[in-house]
Amino acid sequence: MNTVSVRSLLVRGMLAGLVAGCAALLVAYFLGEPSVDASIGYEEAHSHHDDHGVELVGRTLQSTAGLATGVLVYGVAFGGIAALAFCVALGRIGRFGPRATAALLSLGGLLTVYVVPFLKYPANPPATSDPDTIGQRTALFFLMIALSVLLGLAAIILGRRLAPRLGAWWATVAAVAAFVLAVGLAYAFLPSYDEVPKDFPASVLWRFRLSALAVQGVLWTGFGLLFGHLAERRLAPRAGSVDPARGVVETTP
Repeated sequence: MNTVSVRSLLVRGMLAGLVAGCAALLVAYFLGEPSVDASIGYEEAHSHHDDHGVELVGRTLQSTAGLATGVLVYGVAFGGIAALAFCVALGRIGRFGPRATAALLSLGGLLTVYVVPFLKYPANPPATSDPDTIGQRTALFFLMIALSVLLGLAAIILGRRLAPRLGAWWATVAAVAAFVLAVGLAYAFLPSYDEVPKDFPASVLWRFRLSALAVQGVLWTGFGLLFGHLAERRLAPRAGSVDPARGVVETTP
């Protein structure tokens, strides 16, 4: 793939990430923020200190401009990284066009980058975790992301190597089974944290975790659909052929 195509796809990926981030922002605000407010109310009701110190950033600003800035900046950065991954994946994961490649990349990314680590270390609202363990929990969460991504790539390689002998269907089944087994072993050996207070409202915890999952789902799905469309429009009119071995799109002048 030539440099011009990579640059144009990078720009389109960042644009798609921005648009997907706008959709994720709506989900975060309307679905996630009420749970955050309820959690803060629980924390204040159970606090034994009357002086909470000076609040540097008000809650209103946090839930509006602060939330928007964080989600949209993340969406743009995420879109750019995903676009570069698309450039590498195109033609290398099978004879799929740009739209299908973007969809598969988004699905695989959502599962390996977020869902698998989330099932081991789910998101917790404020007032439900020990601040003394935040360093360990953060390190383990990123370790789980790295393991999940590496195991996902290993499963893809395994499936491709087994395909000539087992066929595409059974090779895929074997690769998925190996991935699930490896993730299960990682779940078993990595430490867990259960710091949510016993009297914390279960409904608030459930809605917060559901909203966190929904935000990522909307972000990845929106990106995959929009970027697949933009990438196909960019590549299809000029595409001559795709070399599956090298992932190179041969273009005509």
